[in-house]
Amino acid sequence: MADAITQDIDSPLDEPRLVTETGIDARVAAIVGPTLLDLGFRLVRVKITGRDGCTVQIMAERADGTFTVEDCELASKAISPVLDVEDPIDRAYNLEMSSPGIDRPLVRVSDFSRWAGHLAKVEMEVPVEGRKRFKGMLEGVEGELALIRRDDAKAGEPARSKLPIRDVGEARLVLTDELIREALRRAKAAGRAPEDSPDVEETDDGAAKTDGRKAAHKGRR
Repeated sequence: MADAITQDIDSPLDEPRLVTETGIDARVAAIVGPTLLDLGFRLVRVKITGRDGCTVQIMAERADGTFTVEDCELASKAISPVLDVEDPIDRAYNLEMSSPGIDRPLVRVSDFSRWAGHLAKVEMEVPVEGRKRFKGMLEGVEGELALIRRDDAKAGEPARSKLPIRDVGEARLVLTDELIREALRRAKAAGRAPEDSPDVEETDDGAAKTDGRKAAHKGRR
């Protein structure tokens, strides 16, 4: 799959997400999604946690997968008044606008295609082949099926699994040196990364940060 690693997948800005939220997270996603599109961005994920009392984390990106600190600030300033008007959350909260990170969530068909050749972890809402958790090398897609070659396949059993993306509960890339190099290559090709490779570290929730921080903008509501 070496060729797939450097494959750049065209994806329309309004490509729908197949991995989506539920409950209040889904309500927030429905509110902020159109605003992001108007700015030339698209929603990746909304996650509300009890961190710092209540934190609303909104991940977004451009169609090419990049999202700078400046993009974060622009999106945050546009989203804040929309959330104030709709008022979907019944308590004070911290708004955190961020990029998906290098070990990013996979939520669209194009995500599973674009990152073929890299390791991923997938947890299904509906079991496939009698199991819900998969880890292995992404091998692209067939329609709306993600292809993954499991790294725990036993001798004599098929290693490749076909996972309905609509039934995925959560999927994300696994941080590896190869993934870091490829993510930086793509960012540089898009003109959104420094020529010198930055240091990379992980956040508490597992997302990778470059040059000492993940692209993010925070505010208190």
